Amino acid sequence: MLDQISHPISKEILTSGLSYSGYRELIDRLLAEGKTTGSNHSESNINYTKMNVARMNRVDKIGKVSAEMESLIRSIQKPQTWLIITEAWCGDASQSIPYIAKLVELNPLIDLKIIFRDENPEVMDHYLTDGARSIPKLIALSHDLEEELFTWGPKPKYLRDRFKAYKNDPKGISPKEFSEGTYLWYARDRNKSIEQELFKAISEIENK
Repeated sequence: MLDQISHPISKEILTSGLSYSGYRELIDRLLAEGKTTGSNHSESNINYTKMNVARMNRVDKIGKVSAEMESLIRSIQKPQTWLIITEAWCGDASQSIPYIAKLVELNPLIDLKIIFRDENPEVMDHYLTDGARSIPKLIALSHDLEEELFTWGPKPKYLRDRFKAYKNDPKGISPKEFSEGTYLWYARDRNKSIEQELFKAISEIENK
């Protein structure tokens, strides 16, 4: 049975959300002003955002949706809203959001909205991961917002498990080395893990 729950996502919040193209345009505009999303416009966050633009460009260009996944997405017959909570400086978001946008393009019944974590704490705090405001977070809802269909994020299971292991026992690996290992994994995985996890979540809903 689908989750019919009380959640903080309202039509007003969705109205404030951005499309993927609007999200990309906002990031470009902010960078031109020496800023990023959120309240922390530090040099490091701006540099992260610049790197993320390059990563998103890469996924936009070479990212692929499998024939099986495309068939599943096109088979969705009821309107849905997919809400993503994120920030422009988030590295994991730069890998997953462009792929999710490719899925949405395959079916006009799916409406994608992107909102920012720090501007929407009441939403973010409803979708914590192990008590943390980890992003990106994808929440799929029925069009009337009455049903939560599934959630995903903030990253593929392999990386969530890897992060937990690192926090418990760094084993002499520096944060820089750990981060580099994460993006090497993303480059080799080519969105396959994201696709597999979303395929499972969507299939379970469609088969009910």
